Amino acid sequence: MDTRQKVLANHATFAAFKAAIAAIVMPDHIHLLIAPVDREAAVGNAAAALKRFIRHELKANWQWQPASFDRLLRSDESAEKKWQYICENPVWAGLVQESGDWPYRIGFELA
Repeated sequence: MDTRQKVLANHATFAAFKAAIAAIVMPDHIHLLIAPVDREAAVGNAAAALKRFIRHELKANWQWQPASFDRLLRSDESAEKKWQYICENPVWAGLVQESGDWPYRIGFELA
């Protein structure tokens, strides 16, 4: 008998998930904005797990760069402002004219 509770596939859970992670996938790197509940959590662990998952899914023969740059937002920093900054990367790289035109994004929708 399956005793697992079926509590995840609903609008509230999906909204919470979307609020917890956002990403911009660039041609040679990824920008992630994640919201761990525990500020002591090792953000690098999430990045490493994601790298392993992506390589496995793609059956990739290439390697990710061995390190990542991660840091926690200070209390006076806005996640939305940080996301706006991240979204400008494809524009700065000359890949699109407007950040909203970049198709490889997951997460916060900005006006």
